[in-house]
Amino acid sequence: MPGYEKTLGTLMIGIVFNTFLYGLVMFQFATYYRTKFNDPVPIKLMVLFLFLIDNVHSIAVIYMLWEYCVTNFDNPSILLVALWPYTFTPIATAIAALVTQIFLGYRVYRLTKSPILYGIVVGLSFPACILGIVCGTKAWIIRESAKLIVLNKLVTAWLGLQVAADLFITGALTIVLLRSRTGFRKTDTVLYRLIRGAIQTGLFAGIFSLGDLATFLQYPDTNLYGMFAIPIGRIYTNTLLDTLLTRDELRDQLSGTVDIESSSRRQELSDLRWVANNKGQRTATTDGSNTIQLGEVEVRREVLVFGDDGTQTNPDDASLKKGHPMD
Repeated sequence: MPGYEKTLGTLMIGIVFNTFLYGLVMFQFATYYRTKFNDPVPIKLMVLFLFLIDNVHSIAVIYMLWEYCVTNFDNPSILLVALWPYTFTPIATAIAALVTQIFLGYRVYRLTKSPILYGIVVGLSFPACILGIVCGTKAWIIRESAKLIVLNKLVTAWLGLQVAADLFITGALTIVLLRSRTGFRKTDTVLYRLIRGAIQTGLFAGIFSLGDLATFLQYPDTNLYGMFAIPIGRIYTNTLLDTLLTRDELRDQLSGTVDIESSSRRQELSDLRWVANNKGQRTATTDGSNTIQLGEVEVRREVLVFGDDGTQTNPDDASLKKGHPMD
């Protein structure tokens, strides 16, 4: 059996980091319910379900650490046994991943109106969840850590599909949002923030899932994989709640005054020319200010006449119409 550094040490790191994330998501849960979003019942039930899963799993792994370090302090052989909170980890992770991926997949559908893309997300997420539950159930039955190596193929398939779903959602959201750029600074700022969130969604969950897979296959007789596996569920919950909580802030940014100082609008304003009225008052400005004040406006219409030979001839003065109001 490896030393305590690779068994209890790595397990403790994973549990401490999970507890930190657990505190963050509890704050997010409290903020969500305090804000009283006018969300449909399925969304509220989804949040409540994740709240229960996160509480059960996070409390269970703290209890597991107590069992390993305190209750069985003088019983090193306990490290050869995968306690039930450990084997419950794949189940809790798979469920949290499924809920988050289906929710984000629905966002892809709302943006693209493509049932094919949503079908791909569902086709990756549900099998991954089922495999995760199967892995957890089999590990629960086996219990002995040394024998968990028989789950290598199942774990590889489960985490492979889970990472594939994350990357597909990230790629789809990023491409859709990039194509939605408008050229307006405020709108594009919101879009870039959404793109950053989409990338973070797949990045962090993918890193931990791949770390879990690599360490499980390479170091099966240690708890290195637990350091990556235990916090994954909280990462998914954090992603989903962050998506829900930032809606009002992003909506407020979009509802503000449009910034006409963007490059495209500056070009349009630079082409704008007004003539002074007969009182010598300035009727418009293009000096970078956002306010254009209009007084009396004089419209000049110039008629250009071309002869049969293509040369331009000047019209008589009667062709200049003055004093016409701008309706």
